[in-house]
Amino acid sequence: MSVTSDLESKPKALNYRRYEDGDCEYDSMQDRIFSASWSHKCPTYVQATPPCQGSCPAGEDIRGYLNIARGMEKPPAGMEWAEYAFRRLAEANPFPSVMGRVCPAPCESGCNRNEVEDHVGINSVEHYIGEYALKNNLKFTNTAKSTGKKVAIIGGGPAGLSCAYQLTLKGHACTIFDEHELLGGMMRYGIPGFRTPRDVLDAEIQRIMDLGVEAKMGVHIGKDITLEQLEKDYDAIFIGVGAQAGRPLPVPGSEASNCVTGMAFLRAFNDGRLRYVGKRVVVIGGGDTSIDVATVARRLGHIKNITEKDRPDLIIQGHIAHDVAKVSVAEGAEVVLVSRATIEKMNANKHEIEQALAEGIDIRGGITPVEVVLGADGRAIGLKVRKLEVVNGKQVEVEGSDEIIEGDLIVAAIGQGVDFTGFEGFNNGKGLMNADKNYQVPGKKGYFVGGDVIRPHLLTTAIGHGAIAAASIDEYMSGTELGRRPKIDVHSFDLLRKLHETGHDPEVYHSATKEQIAKEEGFAKEIDLGLRGTSEAKFAVHNFENRSDKHVVPADELFLGHFPYVERNKREILTLDSETVLGHFEERIGVLDDKAVVAEAKRCMSCGLCFECDNCVVYCPQTAVKKTPKKESTTGRYVYTDYDLCIGCHICADVCPTGYIQMGMGE
Repeated sequence: MSVTSDLESKPKALNYRRYEDGDCEYDSMQDRIFSASWSHKCPTYVQATPPCQGSCPAGEDIRGYLNIARGMEKPPAGMEWAEYAFRRLAEANPFPSVMGRVCPAPCESGCNRNEVEDHVGINSVEHYIGEYALKNNLKFTNTAKSTGKKVAIIGGGPAGLSCAYQLTLKGHACTIFDEHELLGGMMRYGIPGFRTPRDVLDAEIQRIMDLGVEAKMGVHIGKDITLEQLEKDYDAIFIGVGAQAGRPLPVPGSEASNCVTGMAFLRAFNDGRLRYVGKRVVVIGGGDTSIDVATVARRLGHIKNITEKDRPDLIIQGHIAHDVAKVSVAEGAEVVLVSRATIEKMNANKHEIEQALAEGIDIRGGITPVEVVLGADGRAIGLKVRKLEVVNGKQVEVEGSDEIIEGDLIVAAIGQGVDFTGFEGFNNGKGLMNADKNYQVPGKKGYFVGGDVIRPHLLTTAIGHGAIAAASIDEYMSGTELGRRPKIDVHSFDLLRKLHETGHDPEVYHSATKEQIAKEEGFAKEIDLGLRGTSEAKFAVHNFENRSDKHVVPADELFLGHFPYVERNKREILTLDSETVLGHFEERIGVLDDKAVVAEAKRCMSCGLCFECDNCVVYCPQTAVKKTPKKESTTGRYVYTDYDLCIGCHICADVCPTGYIQMGMGE
């Protein structure tokens, strides 16, 4: 029998020491060889991708615009930092103000700062930058010469608009075909206006259209125009039709007229046709769409004694629009959201779940729909559900646990589907379309695809698809064979571009002649002249490697002890209750002020890129690591190594907070 003391059972206190007292074990013989007072290893400056960017489906240069906001990377003369940050951000994502509001921010989940105290408020900074751009009427600029190539973009949602934006900046002419009245896709028709204000969405779309993108609205490809006609008129075709058809509930009774899909519900609301719902609304789901449906239903409320033609299901099915005058007498609706997942494991944004609960929505997790209960007239009067329990890691139904949740309107928000009318040959048999790593449709030369039509996911994901597809389309139309995409496909910081921007371009390389060598060394010798060079030469960026396309910096490669605890600067969010939510369609989320956004950006640890902390300079015992002269310094080249003094002690690498310094082999 063993006894564990209280002292032994307590968790070890957190500290940031890289080595503990008495450590003497080596992981490998190589470590043992190079653990002496000097070695042939020397500091190498290695740029890598931070986990925030690696987690961003659009591949934004998050570290880049945070470093601009904090004042580390300076904008060109005469440009405000916020504009410079906007330009950097928009290289990947032309919708910063929309995404700053609605993106669930997987970048924040990946942030290494979570290992210190709390993630950086990336979404908050993006929101601020997007608002600054709109307030100051910043426009996109296009300096590309026309290539004479034309691309048809089918679908004006986030994927199609992103693709058109990127292609136009490359000099190609783009025409968007969309069956709706307005552009925006899921940003407009799938998300309620109190989450994506329509004036913000319209402004960010118009900024893209101002580049010269053409749009033909109310056009359904396959019905109004054939794909064959597009093939004749355009050099390439991008399909971004989205997945805007909701999936019906797969249980008996779901054919009832007042059992509708979440996508149809939100479409009717966003079109302005649906103004009130039934007294009792039951929503089935667990993702963001189900939360949007539930919160919209809670705000709309119900009307007593409505006429037959005012039934919400008839409005959702597109027969007529509600009379606006009646909205003023709307009363609160009871809204229940049921999910197979438990509340803590629902896919929806956790913040949105919290807001829904605060607004009085009854969320019940761990239950599954069994049957839509019908009345004598064939209309749904409730939803029969059954409890679930986990047995051997799998959910199983609990017999005898059935209950009926009463409802006048049943809304199934359980997934999305694609309308393949006109695209029948593209259905992969699973209700979606296939794409390779370049987002080209296999076996369909000249066809590219992106967005929910590949896999329903985030708006940011669709934006990323559109950008990568645009790069592939550009290569395709130039006659270049499409190669492999990078392992980490992001818009990384470009040191050479920064050197050019600051007037520090490497010099043109000229190889030495034998005569020059003889003059310098007193004799001529047979060598490969093309490889001759020194660390003093100005024709290259020495001792630097960009591994952004293959390596994401984990927290254990950083020196976390450098970072003190700093509380996150949080946006103000209006939380409504069951009394104040009715009829409230104003925006709930505020924007950080100038000082707060800079303070928040300073919490960024700049993982994988120098952020000029001076640790390596201060702690180098040989004074071998030195600051680059100010007239030659720029982002990413803040320090250099004097190799005549360096003994390879690796202290600079140990104290580098960002993981930018690594020890590499020297000669």
